[in-house]
Amino acid sequence: MQDSIIQCIEDIEKQILEAADSGNNVGAAVDALGLSHVKLSSAGVIALLDMLTDGITPVNNDIVTAMLGVCEAQKRFFFALAGLLETGAASMGIKESKRSAAVMEPEPETEEAAARAFEEPPTAEADGPEQAAGEGPKGAAKPDAKGKQEKGPAAQAISSIRVPTDRLDRVIELVGKLMVTYAVIAQGGAQNLTQMASSLRELDNVISQLQKEVDAIRLVPLKQIFMPMHRLVKSLSQKIGKKLDFEVNGDDLALDKTIVESLNEPLVHLLRNAVDHGLETPEGRKAAGKDETGRVTLSAWRKGDTAFIQVRDDGRGLDPDRIMAKALEKGLADPDKEYAPEEILQFVLQSGFSTAEKITDVSGRGVGMDAVVNAIRNTLDGDVVIESDLGHGAAFTITIPLDRSANEGIVDALVCKVGGDTFIVPSRDVVEIYMPRLNEVVELPDGRETVDVRGEVHSLLRLAELLDLTPEVEDIQLAQAIVVRVGEYKAAILVDEVLRQQQVVITGFTVPVEQLFHIPILGYGMMGESDALVINTEEMLQHFEARIHRAAGKRRS
Repeated sequence: MQDSIIQCIEDIEKQILEAADSGNNVGAAVDALGLSHVKLSSAGVIALLDMLTDGITPVNNDIVTAMLGVCEAQKRFFFALAGLLETGAASMGIKESKRSAAVMEPEPETEEAAARAFEEPPTAEADGPEQAAGEGPKGAAKPDAKGKQEKGPAAQAISSIRVPTDRLDRVIELVGKLMVTYAVIAQGGAQNLTQMASSLRELDNVISQLQKEVDAIRLVPLKQIFMPMHRLVKSLSQKIGKKLDFEVNGDDLALDKTIVESLNEPLVHLLRNAVDHGLETPEGRKAAGKDETGRVTLSAWRKGDTAFIQVRDDGRGLDPDRIMAKALEKGLADPDKEYAPEEILQFVLQSGFSTAEKITDVSGRGVGMDAVVNAIRNTLDGDVVIESDLGHGAAFTITIPLDRSANEGIVDALVCKVGGDTFIVPSRDVVEIYMPRLNEVVELPDGRETVDVRGEVHSLLRLAELLDLTPEVEDIQLAQAIVVRVGEYKAAILVDEVLRQQQVVITGFTVPVEQLFHIPILGYGMMGESDALVINTEEMLQHFEARIHRAAGKRRS
């Protein structure tokens, strides 16, 4: 029943958003909400609804937000009704003796209540008899013995995904092929090696197809977290007295559920900053020669293997001079160094950095831009790029490399040996394998080494030195270099030997190893007969560069 309710409400919400974009079929959206069938005693209200239906009254963001609010109220009503029908009033935390109590007047929706729109609706388990009366929905913060709210999880977990039936049919078909191929191998034994080799190739093919289908099943449209943003931004603007138009683009982009879960909190913080810090007051916009209604845009798009989520506003922008002065005051900037404008903007991402003149109940929440950046970098291997045009607005763009965002699962990888130990390098980062010659390696004055790979010079990173291991191959001409690329940067990782390429299952550590040891290790890979540590290529390059800079600083001192 819950899925039916969600599907019904989502169809109505889609109809409302389509009517808002095109300006047509507004009457159909009003009918879908049931507003045209409501008996109203006021002729003026009836006239307003008729004008909206006939297209005389234009559809603006206020009307769209109100209509989406009606959808949300209807969904909650149906969930409550379903709970009463299935398990009785106790499941809703309502006592039978209080049914005749007076109905309380609804309070205006606060910004915190709007933020709770990101939470998943109660699941069947949460609505069951085992849930004590008075408990909130599953995933919500629960009061402790003193009545204080416990802090909820950093990212809202997506507990269910809608999957097309044809995709499930393909998965079932592939599982059937998997069982048949396994039976052929098991029955054939080692007598017919040709048949076994053919069956193993078929098995590998089926597993690859099954992996692709499962990856596709995990995709979730960004609409799931973008749609509640309308309510959040609306409540924020009302709270601080600013007029704005909120526009959402690209919410049909589908990403892995782990990415969508991790984007909630960073986007909420960026939108709060855009509304509170970015946009001027209506009076300030008039004084600056702007329209008193500001604009905040939330956009998402994909380019190649990278997803971009951007929060843009047409407000006052970021002042580089003010940021630089604050950075010097906090000791984050070198007074003798000249910084480029884009480098100055990056100081905003530092821990504890703020140029706000006063702390409000919107911005003074103890969560800075550094928390947003750390969540994006640590969870998604992404980054935040800042653009600013002083007096005309700013944009914060989250970049997420999709081929690097899934740190667990089945991946193609190179298995190599360094100092007698086995390591795994994900193939997604590998460009080629090269055996350097002695005359192609050059040591620079700052201690770094470079290698010339067919006319292209790369930094040479000795993995054994980085991990404090003793290499088994002393002659560099007998070793092998794995050329990797992270973004636009290339480097050559020197190892003793590259053993083979194969698929491995990468699993994260059950203990916070990355917090205990500062080594570029992603996790460990299971290869069937043995396990090996997986190299985090991007972190390793950063770690190596930082180590070189520290060594150079010690030599200068």
